[in-house]
Amino acid sequence: MECKKVRQLLPGYLDGALPTGRWADTHVSIGRHLESCEDCRGELLAYQAMSSMMSRVQRPMPPADLAIKIRVAAAQRLSDRDWLHYMRRAETRAELILKNILEPLAIPATGGFTVALIVFVLVCQLLGLGVPLGAVTNDAPTNLLQPARLESLAPFPITGLEESGHSGPHALLVEATVNAQGEAVSYQILAGPENDKIRRQLNLVLLFSRFRPQMSFGRFTSGGHVVLSFSDISIRG
Repeated sequence: MECKKVRQLLPGYLDGALPTGRWADTHVSIGRHLESCEDCRGELLAYQAMSSMMSRVQRPMPPADLAIKIRVAAAQRLSDRDWLHYMRRAETRAELILKNILEPLAIPATGGFTVALIVFVLVCQLLGLGVPLGAVTNDAPTNLLQPARLESLAPFPITGLEESGHSGPHALLVEATVNAQGEAVSYQILAGPENDKIRRQLNLVLLFSRFRPQMSFGRFTSGGHVVLSFSDISIRG
């Protein structure tokens, strides 16, 4: 290590103030350099002597009336700026009002808003499940939520119900789930036979049937359900 670099780092080396980490090797290098360089050792001794002298110097004591002088100067400063004093007083009062009056009212206000929101949602649900208002004949329904319904059923027969022991006008009840495009995406058999033959026929019927999706606030949405009833009537002559 060069003498110029060592002399720059001597104050930190003397006080033990060199940073740790990557400076650890630097501390060792400075010690080795001082062992072999008489000029740098002399510089280090000069720093040590100056540090010893400074440690023996008495610290100056502040005047006894310094605190009083500071208070008087601050009071004079405030009297010169009355508007600043009034402004700070107004700010302090505003903080007190906000903390002692408005903050306790914030929780009831928030609770009232939450209750009003819940009531609004419940009213919307009741209106959506109610009967559409009719002002005149053929008036458009005003429900906020309208269920899905069947538009056209594919003209494919469902056969084999009577052979499986199910007959009558509601021999087979199927609940179909309709997406937003009016297509049956899944179904489940509520009543009637469940076999591969019936399911193949149901797959074909539902594939080519068209539904109107359920509506929520005037928009088509997925998840509507339509219940379909099938019957197998055989005529013997």
